[in-house]
Amino acid sequence: MGFFETLADRIDAVDSVVSVGLDPDPSRLPETVTDADLPRWAFNRRIIDVTHEHAACYKPNAAFYEDPDGWRALRETAAYAEGKGVPVLLDAKRGDIGNTARRYAEVLDHVDAITVNPYLGRDSLQPFLDRADKGVFALCRTSNPGGADLQDLELASGEPLYERVAALADTWNANGNVGLVVGATTPDELETVREIVPEIPFLVPGVGAQGGDAEAAVQHGLAERPGLPVDVGLVNSSRGIIFAGEESSRPGDEATYFGAAGDAAKRLRKRLNRHR
Repeated sequence: MGFFETLADRIDAVDSVVSVGLDPDPSRLPETVTDADLPRWAFNRRIIDVTHEHAACYKPNAAFYEDPDGWRALRETAAYAEGKGVPVLLDAKRGDIGNTARRYAEVLDHVDAITVNPYLGRDSLQPFLDRADKGVFALCRTSNPGGADLQDLELASGEPLYERVAALADTWNANGNVGLVVGATTPDELETVREIVPEIPFLVPGVGAQGGDAEAAVQHGLAERPGLPVDVGLVNSSRGIIFAGEESSRPGDEATYFGAAGDAAKRLRKRLNRHR
């Protein structure tokens, strides 16, 4: 079964399109986990325990794991999420050529999907695309303000670059495993990309701490795919969920701290479901 079939089953089972970003910034971890052997893994385990009932997917960002202990924490995190029945999408934004791309793609042995950078062209993504059972989300129109510096540039054809990326992604989708990253902070462009690729699921960041448009994220981020029980796509929040406990009146109390993350995931699920 392919990634989007697995994801559709998960969305249907928990009635949620919430992607929880697992970005355990060491400078923000609570004291209750800092003495653990692997603090990032200890933090993630507690986050998964309180959010998995509301999560369609977990999205660890590779930047927070790129050291020996970090990779150990990531492997433990992915295995634990799998044990809870939740797929894992590694936000790695990989993209390279030849042997390098093939080696990068080996990370898919340990996770269910990955984000990739399409700007080196199709050959740089082919080792990922060839993994028909894995999801491959290509950056298209990102949620950061500087994304417009390149992604909005007008090509000779008159279309902006992000629209060309969307159209190319459609041609790369022979295995039905391609998705796109399109931010909720640019709702008009989100709608435009959906018109170009009606059946490609989106990963929509920017709804949490970046203040993106939740209604547009759901209306345009989810794709109807033949034979699947639900529309498929993901709306991500990272800091807005995992560090919700920082606003608690008792941040030093572990149950209160992590309970706030569970409550934040539940609220986002309900907020998004109003538009589904």
